[in-house]
Amino acid sequence: MKQKIVIAGAGIGGLCAALSFAQRGFSVQVFEQSSQLGEVGAGLQMSPNAMKVLEALGLSEQVNKVAFVPQNAVLRHYQKGSYFLKAELGKVAEQRYQSPYLHLHRADLHALLLDAATDIGVDIRLNSRLISFTQDDHQVRITLEDGTTDSASLLIGADGIRSNVLAQLQTVDDFNHDVNAPVFTGQVAWRGVVPTDKLPPHLIKPDATVWVGPGRHLVTYYLRGGKLINFVAVEERKEWASESWNTQGDAEHLKRAFSGWHPEVTQLLESVEETFLWGLFGREPLAKWHLKRVVLLGDACHPMLPFMAQGAAMALEDAYVLAKELSSTNMQDQQRVQHALKRYTLVRLPRASKVQAMSRDNADLYHMKGGALGRIRLNMINMASKALPSLVSSKLDPLYGYDVTK
Repeated sequence: MKQKIVIAGAGIGGLCAALSFAQRGFSVQVFEQSSQLGEVGAGLQMSPNAMKVLEALGLSEQVNKVAFVPQNAVLRHYQKGSYFLKAELGKVAEQRYQSPYLHLHRADLHALLLDAATDIGVDIRLNSRLISFTQDDHQVRITLEDGTTDSASLLIGADGIRSNVLAQLQTVDDFNHDVNAPVFTGQVAWRGVVPTDKLPPHLIKPDATVWVGPGRHLVTYYLRGGKLINFVAVEERKEWASESWNTQGDAEHLKRAFSGWHPEVTQLLESVEETFLWGLFGREPLAKWHLKRVVLLGDACHPMLPFMAQGAAMALEDAYVLAKELSSTNMQDQQRVQHALKRYTLVRLPRASKVQAMSRDNADLYHMKGGALGRIRLNMINMASKALPSLVSSKLDPLYGYDVTK
């Protein structure tokens, strides 16, 4: 009889976990509170460490069909357009890390994971919000908002930064009681896409570009083989009043916020007709990710600011490692389950916490914080990029060269 896994959340992390477990012979059910599946239009940077997971799951061919290969990763001055950093990607990154660096539309990756999961027999249920659970040494019993109950050998909380699973865990035993609700970081992000044919030819470079400016920055890159241009524009604000994580953004406000920037930026933003606005929230790293037969992954345990483009990558890594650690475990044996979950946490928690810290640090860099010291830091990056490009690449080796599939 197959061992049953229940997952709360059908986002990228939840679906990757579902596929990873199903490929290892588990019976998997995913409960998603939304009434329909889909992702708000925005891009993802799939670095080689993330691509290694997708390749191991057998999705590389499908991914390549809908991806874009950037040529460089660059930091540019918001007005002058001069380069603080220019590091080669494309074939150079693929040769260095044995996997490509790709840009994907979030909805495309979500659809690929969804199709692969359903094809292998994963049961995905919509309008199914998990509100509570109980557990013992042998199983987890869950209750949904409509009163439906179910049980499984393991419950995975992949339900985001406002995780219901984490909230329930915090009510029992001594599980991260010192962790508060997610905190607004003082930054908001406009996200959206612009069809390439609405812009002058070659206006936007085929790079992963970060435009660095005082108190704000903007990221651009191509999607879907170059048919779309994705943008993420981050601005500092004192508060986020909306009840929702994201809301319909005001395109005119966006344009005003970046007026006076380089013409590549302003011409791109002039073509924006629709945008969504996100409040960026964070939380200190958790000390513990599991309790008995309940475990967390992705934003539920380590929400990432988008300043290293690693949020989805970390969730993919979590999902694969969790399934790998439990694949040869007798799920009837509580002690072995606990050992597997401890191994998962020992592997993932230090890495995710380090990437969280790197992402926070980049916020200051991108927003030209630190006065003279901040300018010195940017100039040092510029000098290193020109004189010692291999040194710049080596700084990213621990991140991009990491392979959870081995």
